[in-house]
Amino acid sequence: MLAAAFGVLQVLAAPALAQTPGTTPASSDTQSSTSTESASTSSNPAGTSVRGTLVDRKGTADSKDDEPVKDVKITVTKDNGDPVGSTVTDEDGKFFIDIPTGEGNYIATLDTSTLPKGVKLPESAATLKFRLGPGQSRVLLFDLNAAVRATTGKFDAFLQALVDGTNFGLIIAMCAVGLSLIYGTTQLVNFAHGELVTLGAIVAYYFNFDFGWPLLIAAPAAVVVVGGFGWLLDAGFWGPLRRRGTGHIAQMVISIGLALAMLNIYLYTFGGITKPYTDYHAQPAWSIGSIDLAPKKFASTIISLVVLIAVATALQRTRTGKAMRAISDNPDLAASSGINVDAVIRLVWMFGAGLAALGGILFSVSQDVNFEEGSSILLLLFAAITLGGLGAAYGALIGGFVVGLFVNVSTVWLPTELKNVGALFVLILVLLVRPQGILGRAERVG
Repeated sequence: MLAAAFGVLQVLAAPALAQTPGTTPASSDTQSSTSTESASTSSNPAGTSVRGTLVDRKGTADSKDDEPVKDVKITVTKDNGDPVGSTVTDEDGKFFIDIPTGEGNYIATLDTSTLPKGVKLPESAATLKFRLGPGQSRVLLFDLNAAVRATTGKFDAFLQALVDGTNFGLIIAMCAVGLSLIYGTTQLVNFAHGELVTLGAIVAYYFNFDFGWPLLIAAPAAVVVVGGFGWLLDAGFWGPLRRRGTGHIAQMVISIGLALAMLNIYLYTFGGITKPYTDYHAQPAWSIGSIDLAPKKFASTIISLVVLIAVATALQRTRTGKAMRAISDNPDLAASSGINVDAVIRLVWMFGAGLAALGGILFSVSQDVNFEEGSSILLLLFAAITLGGLGAAYGALIGGFVVGLFVNVSTVWLPTELKNVGALFVLILVLLVRPQGILGRAERVG
């Protein structure tokens, strides 16, 4: 099992440290905590430090099979190159470096020449840039699994990307459904939809971290809160704009302003540091042949699939779902048949915001919570609903899955920085052949 042949650089925090809001490991789904680092005493008056543990994962979910990797050198410098400190991993694979210079921007570098024989780590994976706040102890996580990926064949890499892409595609599909329904019922191109994705992740984080709720409770509570916010957003903001006859272009521009305002509010209140949930943060991966699959990613995939099936069933069989589709097809005809259009649109907003929130939470379980995670996938959401057919809810499901899957799979051949370009290229090709999208309807213009 080539992808599990070596392991990952695991970084472990003491229980108190794991609860520190500013502690942000650069996490990976195939990485896991295998032990708790003992508390280290320091004469450092600034109280700042970094620590971690390097282990060789043996390809099982049992941390007892992990072996520490010793004598690997790790160096910390300031971002201007001034040396701060260095150490080597001990017999247990642990390292601890005092940062006497206190608050500031730093660079941690793993000396690849000290790695075990035969393991080559790309320079990009051997260097971590991070910031320390006053008195902050930070957990660092190098992705030693990048060394394994560098030696993995294209077919194995394709299988891994296919599994990861399935999960990501289902999350994109979930977030895109609400955006598509909002467009279908109101003709609003809502650029603030990505911020609803972020809001779900942040609210769940506060419930999970500040209130101490398990994520299994915090996540549904956050979905309800954001769903209620979506209802209020239409009742107090978008509804009055529609009744005043505000044009679609003007509403789109307003949504851009709203997105920017929400993004900056998140930055001010939540901060610019990526933060993990206290639950399911680092897990050992299951190794299935050449594929590594973290349990949380498997659970996320199942949850997304169940929710999407439930959404499709509700749209097809329930009265509310049929009313949503009727308004999306023809609002005037739906109103003349006795459907309360405003009430249904309000439910669409609540429904769409809740789905966006759930998508944001599932996305953050793998990637951790960041104030701009929603805006980072907004372009993919628009690509999904355009590919599936504007206003077509089922089309958004298909388009979202295709876009999310292709983004991940394309990284087998394309640099990671260009993965979104590949998805948009596929979108262009499909629209050249079928301009109305996969499930959209061709219409006569003029």
